Amino acid sequence: MSTLETITHYINGVAVDTHSGRYADVFNPALGQPVARVALGTTDEVDAAVRAAEAAFPAWSATPPLTRARVLFKYLQLCQQHTDEFATMLTREHGKTFADAQGEVARGIEMVEFAVGIPQMLKGEFTDQISRGIDAWSMRQALGVVAGITPFNFPVMVPMWMFPVAIACGNTFVLKPSERDPSPSLLHARLLKEAGLPDGVFNVVQGDKVTVDALLDHPVVQAVSFVGSTPIAEYIYARGSASGKRVQALGGAKNHMVVMPDADMEMTVDALMGAAYGSAGERCMAISVVVAVGDAGDKIVDALAKRTAALKVRDGMAADAEMGPVVSSAAKQRIERLISEGVEQGAKLVVDGRNYVVPGREQGFFVGGTLFDHVTPDMTIYKEEIFGPVLCMLRAPDVGTAVALINRNEYGNGVAIYTRDGGVAREFVRQIQVGMVGVNVPLPVPMAFNSFGGWKRSLFGDHHAYGPEGVRFYTRHKAVMQRWPNTASAGAEFAFPQMK
Repeated sequence: MSTLETITHYINGVAVDTHSGRYADVFNPALGQPVARVALGTTDEVDAAVRAAEAAFPAWSATPPLTRARVLFKYLQLCQQHTDEFATMLTREHGKTFADAQGEVARGIEMVEFAVGIPQMLKGEFTDQISRGIDAWSMRQALGVVAGITPFNFPVMVPMWMFPVAIACGNTFVLKPSERDPSPSLLHARLLKEAGLPDGVFNVVQGDKVTVDALLDHPVVQAVSFVGSTPIAEYIYARGSASGKRVQALGGAKNHMVVMPDADMEMTVDALMGAAYGSAGERCMAISVVVAVGDAGDKIVDALAKRTAALKVRDGMAADAEMGPVVSSAAKQRIERLISEGVEQGAKLVVDGRNYVVPGREQGFFVGGTLFDHVTPDMTIYKEEIFGPVLCMLRAPDVGTAVALINRNEYGNGVAIYTRDGGVAREFVRQIQVGMVGVNVPLPVPMAFNSFGGWKRSLFGDHHAYGPEGVRFYTRHKAVMQRWPNTASAGAEFAFPQMK
């Protein structure tokens, strides 16, 4: 019998252990040891969560938007009070530094602040007298039961990209969090209940592929949101769409930063350090490739090398930690394998982060900051999403070559350019085939009142995440035309209707 804490499901307002008898260990990556175990759900448990959400939907969708917003406002206040509790869970189960974890929670709270304004966002349009005696208006209505499948790298923020807007719009929600860091999902559930959310409106089913497939196949689930790697995003989009669902699947990335020779090099190096090595590179918006134009690479490579070698890699709870461990032993092994392949394929390894050991945390899943120079587009370290603290530098003779290189890449999530030239920046923004672009901004992650999403194989589906796009994803548009008997002309009309 395990003595570890068990992280359970949350169905219809109560914690529910699994009937499958299957559990997975939840590790503290800095220690390299399990700190809890998580229940792995069954199709029956998914069905129970979906049926609870289905039963709650009629009353919740009929609740006035302002009343729904007031529940979310209370939840917002509770999240602000529990920021450090969320952040501690993140550091314990994901490994990111405590300061980075606090930042994640803050960006998630922004989504709730946006969702509280749902009465304004759900307003339709009205046109008086579109024809004689006929008025027209539009409305947006909730879909029903919707689901979210979320990744390990942002276990607080990414679920908050989904359920606050979905619930504010009148839907009911089933969350399947990552099994690697599942504790925040139950804190969300507890705070929502404390805020007054009716039972069944928000549910959590822990699990693995069994749970994912059950949600994708369930006939009651109307829509699925997903964030994760591209192969899984493709799978979820195909399987969910095949069963008639609306699907929004955000996939992987290979984000570039173009550095022009006229860039402020000190600002550029600062930006690259945070964007490449923050959260150990485990961000879908991390900069993993520098494209140095002209002699820009010669100007920054030595500074990057010194800063990368001096990174303070620690247990994430250490006050001076700049970077923590990666999430798992498997992730560490994969990252180090790709570093070795880069060396074998001829890239210049400037700083080697393999076999990194933190004193007192010898079993932790640590990889040191790694820097490659003279990488070419045919190398595995360029083509694959490494999802670790590895920065690759390519050289380009001019900005046109850099743009062409990026546009050929299969991913189109985020990109940045560092320059002092407004004309170069303007043309770059217009020509680049990437969904989110930063000009002297390394991580161009839109605020909650905008929307997030990439192009090409970084997004599958018609809607970006959160913001106005999120409202559209979680609702259906309905157009209404109305007239009354005293305004109708006598007799049948066989011609196609037209304004009179």
